[in-house]
Amino acid sequence: MDGPLKNLLVVDLTRVLVGPYCTMVLSDLGARVIKVEAPEIGDDSRKFGPFVEDYSAYFMSLNRGKESIALNLKNSDDKKIFDKILSKADILVENFKPGTLKKWGYGWEEVNKKFPKLIYASASGFGQTGPLKELPAYDMVVQGMGGLMSVTGQPNSEPTRVGTSIGDITAGLFTTIGINAALYDRQKTGKGMYIDVSMLDCQIAILENAIARYLSKNEIPQPMGSRHPSIAPFEAFKTKDSYIIIAAGNDKLFEKLCNIIGVPEIFNDEKFISNSSRAKNMDELKKILENKLSNRTTNEWVSLMEKDKIPCGPIFNIKEAVENPQVDARNMIVKAYHKVIGDFQLAGNPIKMSTYEDPNKRGDIPDLDEHREKIIKEFVN
Repeated sequence: MDGPLKNLLVVDLTRVLVGPYCTMVLSDLGARVIKVEAPEIGDDSRKFGPFVEDYSAYFMSLNRGKESIALNLKNSDDKKIFDKILSKADILVENFKPGTLKKWGYGWEEVNKKFPKLIYASASGFGQTGPLKELPAYDMVVQGMGGLMSVTGQPNSEPTRVGTSIGDITAGLFTTIGINAALYDRQKTGKGMYIDVSMLDCQIAILENAIARYLSKNEIPQPMGSRHPSIAPFEAFKTKDSYIIIAAGNDKLFEKLCNIIGVPEIFNDEKFISNSSRAKNMDELKKILENKLSNRTTNEWVSLMEKDKIPCGPIFNIKEAVENPQVDARNMIVKAYHKVIGDFQLAGNPIKMSTYEDPNKRGDIPDLDEHREKIIKEFVN
């Protein structure tokens, strides 16, 4: 892949999701990624379904364009190989439990002494400091502890996980951001640095409105379904055949909405004349709007509202979302090649850059230890 990170070498000591997602983004931005996996076992996600001809679609979706070598970092011979690769690397990314790599001789202090220009990024459940630092964590653990599950779902429903692994993915993205900032800093200082990203920290960082409400008003937010706590109308509404999302986030948009659905009189009603008044009367407003919205299908309403640039849309399932012409136009479903399966479809890179192409074909998907001979020849022999 060509990109702004071309000619940078990333050593990927990660597995499952948070770390591989980070290094996948770095690869999509042009970096060369060498994935160092445990011998015989490899990345844990190689065993995760769904499977295509006995190969994990989960693993393939996160590890396109990477090279794989199997090394045991407790073995002296393998450590020599690893050191040779690290000596040429720009970035090391790992998501082991804190302290694990230090036991093997690859903690930040040891690595920094040998390779002072190396950027070393660690993503873990709770970070490298604090009373919980040694505990393991999975996505749903931090969704729960980070408060996200407390504001997800319908009122009075059982705890509801966000439908994607947002605990892992946000940590992967924040790690990527930290690495890119460290690369810029290295241009000025000539030195590498250590990046410590906690999955729990990342959940706190994305709570936006919920954390603002608590810290400013001492209010503890509760689940509200699809509703926004302070903007109205801003939720899913029933139509004749399904639901429509309407996000009329200001007075001008609300006036347009009232005219389109045939209730112009409520725009000047004191209960709905401003966003603050609408937010106080959400239940009544929803009844009025759904009474009118029930007369047409979702597609009919979307067509009418789009003409007046009212933010709205249907609720797609995954098939509908993936096959959306807009998604296709943005090249968000791409292909990567696997030597047994052939072309495999997966999600593309949402970062579009004017200087670089956004190809539909990405780098190949590696089998475990597939690139050993090539890597040994390049870095050791």
